[in-house]
Amino acid sequence: MKKSIKIGLCTGILCWIILSCIADNHPVGFVAENVIFATEQYATQLNELTDRGENHIPRTIKSDGTMVYASTAGWDWTAGFYAGSLWYLYELTGDEHWKSLAERYTALLEKVQYNKSTHDVGFIIGCSYLNGIRLGGEEQYKSIIVSAAQSLSTRFRPAAGVIQSWNVHSGWQAKRGWKCPVIIDNLMNLELLFEATRMSGDSTYYRIAVSHADKTLQNHFRSDGSSFHVVDYDGETGEVRSRCTAQGYSDESAWARGQAWAIYGYTMCYRYTQNLAYLKQAEKVCDFIFTHSNMPDDLVPYWDYDAINIPHEPRDVSAAAITASALYELSGYTRKEQYRKTADLILKSLSSPAYRSPLGMNGGFLLMHSVGSIPHGSEVDVPLVYADYYFLEALKRKRDMEK
Repeated sequence: MKKSIKIGLCTGILCWIILSCIADNHPVGFVAENVIFATEQYATQLNELTDRGENHIPRTIKSDGTMVYASTAGWDWTAGFYAGSLWYLYELTGDEHWKSLAERYTALLEKVQYNKSTHDVGFIIGCSYLNGIRLGGEEQYKSIIVSAAQSLSTRFRPAAGVIQSWNVHSGWQAKRGWKCPVIIDNLMNLELLFEATRMSGDSTYYRIAVSHADKTLQNHFRSDGSSFHVVDYDGETGEVRSRCTAQGYSDESAWARGQAWAIYGYTMCYRYTQNLAYLKQAEKVCDFIFTHSNMPDDLVPYWDYDAINIPHEPRDVSAAAITASALYELSGYTRKEQYRKTADLILKSLSSPAYRSPLGMNGGFLLMHSVGSIPHGSEVDVPLVYADYYFLEALKRKRDMEK
């Protein structure tokens, strides 16, 4: 297996270099160079995974460099990103070897379609199966996507008009006194519902997605455009009980990845609905973060825009990668060149030695210096699989726009 990985990747890399140079008549460009690096880095990681068995999905590394794996049991929200990254490498290189790997890691997640205990089924199935069906994966992917949307829809609370994010009867969430918590991240799961309606013709999923997007627009944002992390509803009356945070610095602060989810989420919602209110909200959040006094010059934000020890706080590369990917799509809808230029600047920073891993290091992940949850002391200043995913997606979108 190791030999086949190395042979397939070497062939793909050489072809990519040659074709790029011939087509452009100049040295390998920015996107191509990053893609070559990604294929080499992931080849290293895949060789290690092969030694441990084929059912291990990378999530991050510990401080000692030990790999941490995502569970395939259906509750780990990061489980779909690795398959998604492999799909993007297939799209960026045209090498069928990456497609084969993407299909294998996507298949590991099939049982997630039946999981009704988490809103993250949208993340898991969306990043894997939605990319797979888009890129010519198995026809059976459609039925899995619709089935997953059915599971996600069971978490819709009609009185509040939202999809409940977390369960509140166990774990640390049970200690918060919440009834129906909704996190800004949940916008990202709506793509699964929009696609399920497109594939099945059943508008139920579309209506649930729009209801959730509208209620989030109404209740999650401050006047300056920034987003709360958590809004807790009464699932029976629809009343807003509280606005707070779980992963940010404070209830009133602007958690960086939350702002990135908001920009990406409403840009995506506009794609499916053409509702200008969604587009305007994405722009409003952009205005907030890019005029914020604590946004660094390299546009890679601190983990929270209001964290008390800035500039001595950790950066969050994952927030930067999500934002860059969203900005490319947003620039296409708004025709505002500045969004594309800003995305280019973010990618330039992420591709620099300050944030991109040295080849063969960092556990095989592409990017360094992301933050999971500082309040929980979890995954601080480490590589994260979803940072890689949105970095590759941003490269893909940049390439497509330049074509």
